[in-house]
Amino acid sequence: MCTHRSSCPAADSHQARAVTAHVVAAHPEQGWNLLCDGTVVFDDTGELLPDGRVVAPRRVPAGRLVMAA
Repeated sequence: MCTHRSSCPAADSHQARAVTAHVVAAHPEQGWNLLCDGTVVFDDTGELLPDGRVVAPRRVPAGRLVMAA
């Protein structure tokens, strides 16, 4: 699936993927992007890996959110 020069990392190595995998199909109107390694990345930081595993969104606890006045 991947054709760029530095090959895509394995789909289970999140930190390496964030650096080297690139978007091959962007759907910002739907809130997701397809990466070259077959991973679907959602705007809420959740992921769907090519083998069907789900990576839950990384959410900030509500107490740490700052409200604008």
